[in-house]
Amino acid sequence: MSRAKGNIAEERACAYLLENGYYIVACNFYSRFGEIDIIAKKEDTLHFVEVKSGEDYELAIQNITPTKLSRFTKTVYVYLKKNALDVDFCIDALIVTPQNIELLENITL
Repeated sequence: MSRAKGNIAEERACAYLLENGYYIVACNFYSRFGEIDIIAKKEDTLHFVEVKSGEDYELAIQNITPTKLSRFTKTVYVYLKKNALDVDFCIDALIVTPQNIELLENITL
């Protein structure tokens, strides 16, 4: 996927989160392990969101591999340590297709 398509998906994802009561803390946080697309807060929980897009749900969700999730988790811990945070958090995936947006909360290996 091109970076432009990725940016459009992330913009749609941010709008979706805002419409559903989230506050956007940061976007595109990088560490040596990888990137966190969106960091959002809802109530007292930080949500680290991986945005995946595709022509349909199956194509998008297949891009969340165990290796990708492991790197993402390491990047989450880098963010928490760098910002000296000891808070409740979860790792989410936001699947963006032309027809729909679906949030999968608290994904794990």
